[in-house]
Amino acid sequence: MSSLLTRVKSKMSIFAHRKARGMLDGEYGSVFKGRSLDFDDLRAYIPGDEVRDIDWKASARHGSPLIKRYVAVRRQTVLLVTDTGRNMAASALGGEEKKDIAVMALGVVGYLAHRHGDVVGLVCGDGTSTRSLPAKAGEAHLERLLREVNDATALTSPRSDISEQLSYVARNFGQRMLLFVVADEVVPDAGMERLLRRLRAQHEVLWLTVRDAQLAGPDSAVPNSTGTQAAAAGPADRYDVADAGFLPGRLAASEAIIRAYAAAQEQRDAAREAVLRRMGIAHVHAGSSHDVMPAVFTLLERHRRGK
Repeated sequence: MSSLLTRVKSKMSIFAHRKARGMLDGEYGSVFKGRSLDFDDLRAYIPGDEVRDIDWKASARHGSPLIKRYVAVRRQTVLLVTDTGRNMAASALGGEEKKDIAVMALGVVGYLAHRHGDVVGLVCGDGTSTRSLPAKAGEAHLERLLREVNDATALTSPRSDISEQLSYVARNFGQRMLLFVVADEVVPDAGMERLLRRLRAQHEVLWLTVRDAQLAGPDSAVPNSTGTQAAAAGPADRYDVADAGFLPGRLAASEAIIRAYAAAQEQRDAAREAVLRRMGIAHVHAGSSHDVMPAVFTLLERHRRGK
């Protein structure tokens, strides 16, 4: 059985060739407001660094800007919160299973936390039950968390409802921590908005939405109701895992259906974004595992800047 964490670390290594690792670590280190820090060393200034962190005397001696780097004095807690209902076993926009993207995103944030000496826990489940694994340190523990999410998510799982997991967190966790929520294209209702307001008052909250496959539009990597690709003779039939809805391929390819579907999706996206913005929760999308690293980087940067 291949290691899920090894896949995550490989993806992070590839990304580090394009973005300086220090920038990603720096964005993560800025998540906890007011965290206790001790001076560690100096490093070269990178565009996007805070000007207030420049050591002007050392920079003058060195001849180029140097940034003060700090280490956390006290350990923080990162709680990964995700949906393992049947929605997350469906196809994502890029053709992968949505759970593969969720595991990658959870792994990236979990591994960043591990590198910073923080402990990582997990809350996951579906619309009928929620379970949690306590926050601990170490790569073996993080692998266990990722394996739990991967193995629990299947098309035979109960329906998805991330509000159940958020409610569980609100009831059972009093310590201030970072909540990293990964879910599909849920649209928060009034009840979830109240729940998010309660959580945001106590915790730092980051949110990543995994993009659904397009049910209407040209054939892509979307499976039909049997889980296989459609024959080349005609458009693929589409199957909505969430409510067992079935859309014949000839209708999915209809211009009227495509326009209506796009309009409805735009409304859902706008509604989700509006709620999260009101709550002050940084939010990004990812449609494939290749999107995860830049999405996480953007998410941490938005959170730091309060956008």
